[in-house]
Amino acid sequence: MRVAVGQFHELTDEKLRFAAQIGVTGIQMNNPKLPGDTHWEEADIRRLVERVEAAGLVFEAIENVPTHFYDKAMLGLPGRDEQIENYCRTLRAVGRAGVPILGLHFMPNSVWRTDRRAPGRGGAGNTRFEMAKVEGTTKAEWRRFMPTTLGRADSMPVFDEQDGVVTAEAMWANYTYFMDAVLPVAEEAGVRIALHPDDPPVPMLGGVARIFKAPEDFKRAYERYAGNPAWGLDLCLGCCSEMPGGAANVTEMITFFGPKGRIFYVHFRDVQGTVPDFIECFIGEGNFDPAEAMALLRRSGFTGFLLDDHVPHMDDDTDWNHRGRAHAIGYMQGLLRMAEQAA
Repeated sequence: MRVAVGQFHELTDEKLRFAAQIGVTGIQMNNPKLPGDTHWEEADIRRLVERVEAAGLVFEAIENVPTHFYDKAMLGLPGRDEQIENYCRTLRAVGRAGVPILGLHFMPNSVWRTDRRAPGRGGAGNTRFEMAKVEGTTKAEWRRFMPTTLGRADSMPVFDEQDGVVTAEAMWANYTYFMDAVLPVAEEAGVRIALHPDDPPVPMLGGVARIFKAPEDFKRAYERYAGNPAWGLDLCLGCCSEMPGGAANVTEMITFFGPKGRIFYVHFRDVQGTVPDFIECFIGEGNFDPAEAMALLRRSGFTGFLLDDHVPHMDDDTDWNHRGRAHAIGYMQGLLRMAEQAA
């Protein structure tokens, strides 16, 4: 087990220095800004890898391609086969460039938050989700709850009852169609695909069903793909904590998937409350006990990396939240050291 720095789109000298100064060993990038409107090329990814390695760090993973690379595949629309073919091109490029993991979400309209600076401990700004606020607004207003960094807005659709909705049954069919095609390519390319939970984990948002919102959903997918070692999880502990049941989901996901070697890496964050109303928070003040979770990960046989994810925005912080991330990373490093000593 080890700690990495990530969740940024552009690789800069400052990010590399930050990683070195804070004492982590690796880098993860989320939806990196690379050339290409349908897929990525090996040479562009390789330049990132070489730059990270030149700084004495390991390029651990890429999390997410832009949603417009595979929106039709997620929604089962005409053109999905072409997108799947291009996704496979990206998989091969990622593998040849030396990146071992590609993170994946299957949320066509992405992560939603109804407040991005809700007051938390000491006045820190936290993201919050309140389903009542979504239900109290119109389709025209929903887009303000969605991010702008994961792909083009036109690739993240919203529907209402007049348009029709995308059911859970349809989304499961789209997911299996997609994974049946890409997983064999991933295995051949030496790339593991790490599935991220739906965030927020509610049955439907913007007329699109969410199918990875509870532990049984991941077990269902595992039953289908257990025979392929390229299928696994980007286990976001915060998303699990957001699910009904809170901390119990964190324990269940780690104890089920950890011993099977299907947790490829971990987003170590937490929230207060669960859907339909939760607020993100500092590690240690949320639903689950972070020391217990760290020890459980170790006992489960997890050998991947832990990652800072959404963090509170502290006073005088940067847009990337350097202060909040430094707190989260230092907390993880301390917990990891204690877990090693207790083993």
